[in-house]
Amino acid sequence: MDLGIRGKRALVCASSKGLGRGCAAALAEAGVDLVMNARGAAALAAAAADIRAAHQVGVVTVPCDVTTEAGRAAVLAQGPFDILVTNAGGPPPGLWSDWSREDFLRAIDANMLTPIALMQAVLPGMMAKSWGRVVNITSVSVKAPVPVLGLSNTARAGLTGFVAGTARQVASKGVTINNLLPGIHATDRAVALDGAVAKARGITMQDAIAERSATIPAGRYGTAAEFGATCAFLCSRHAGFIVGQNILLDGGATNATL
Repeated sequence: MDLGIRGKRALVCASSKGLGRGCAAALAEAGVDLVMNARGAAALAAAAADIRAAHQVGVVTVPCDVTTEAGRAAVLAQGPFDILVTNAGGPPPGLWSDWSREDFLRAIDANMLTPIALMQAVLPGMMAKSWGRVVNITSVSVKAPVPVLGLSNTARAGLTGFVAGTARQVASKGVTINNLLPGIHATDRAVALDGAVAKARGITMQDAIAERSATIPAGRYGTAAEFGATCAFLCSRHAGFIVGQNILLDGGATNATL
């Protein structure tokens, strides 16, 4: 399928690895020029080189922490953008009794206020051109909270509320905003969580992965490539009537009718 976005320009945050890289690669395959961001300069440069070689699109790299004001200024200086994919690493796991006010503020700043600030910066330009796509990578936790990810549950739910109202205010200008809600995917984040479980319970990583895979109806973890393909479709010319939605990619793990 021709996604109809060849020649568009996208900012994809936290895109040197994992789901962000999957989104960047899928957009590049559709002919989109990229601005890629990540904190690790070496990993970012390597990912960009791979994508350039595979898809022959323009790729600019901005190594910085996009959760800081200076980092956001650095990536936004590469605009304007037709497409924005927001993404940032999730806060650490723990119990409700573990976290201080400062822990919550850090999580909210990274996983709620940062994507909001990026949207506020790019939406006016998209509206002026009567076309734009925003995809926020959030979490399955906004549909079904994960007990050990209370910081993520809190921050991402706040972002979801912002998107719910804002998406409906900009849709008439040809701009769509939607959220992708990943369940367990084979990324560094999964490795970290599985490693914590293995250590806490004294089991092997293989056993930890097998146990968690068994809770997923699909029987496996998702891949960054299939996640990226869904992101690219939401950014396509075919997705202009999808507005303010929260799309689960969790292999059926969330047991819900709606």
